[in-house]
Amino acid sequence: MVHTQHQPSTFDIVHSLRVKGLANDAVLSALSGVPVGDLPELLTPLVEQGLVVRREGRMAGSMLTPAGKEEHRRLLAENDETRSAADALDEFYAVFLPVNSEFKQVCQRWQMRSDDQPNDHTDAAYDAQVIEQLATSDAALRPPLQQLAESLPRFGRYLPRLSAALERVRGGDNAAFARPLYDSYHDIWMELHEDLILSSGRVRGAADEG
Repeated sequence: MVHTQHQPSTFDIVHSLRVKGLANDAVLSALSGVPVGDLPELLTPLVEQGLVVRREGRMAGSMLTPAGKEEHRRLLAENDETRSAADALDEFYAVFLPVNSEFKQVCQRWQMRSDDQPNDHTDAAYDAQVIEQLATSDAALRPPLQQLAESLPRFGRYLPRLSAALERVRGGDNAAFARPLYDSYHDIWMELHEDLILSSGRVRGAADEG
């Protein structure tokens, strides 16, 4: 069953911040589905209630306070859309784990050519091979993620972001592969993984570490 799109809500903001930790406005918008220009309307009350804190400067963005994390637990437990997707989340999780394990190995190959030789990205042929391995992991993830998004639409927001990051990598932006705080492919994959763990009520374990 395909759910109709709903208006972004407090839950979308709080859940996105719980997934990401510290999120700048662009990433928060992409995660929550709330246009950047509409974020203040939803964020300001949360700041006033002591659930969210705004940071300025080089690490600017929004993050949940301890009270905000407690509020997220309550909102997630009461979220009908998430609860009704429990079976779909379990099915996706079973498919995700082996793909995630391979993705971690691909990231390792991108960073290290061997146990003691970092990848300095001077070998274009080697990098091209690893990028195609990344594309293979992406292709394996996409159909089951699309299926999950039919039950839980917020997971559909990861699809265009992963595609855009992969295209940036293919276009020569090496940082778009795994640089932290860069909306890199690795960043977005980690958000997806955390969302999956939270939404399915799991605790991160050895299987999640691949």
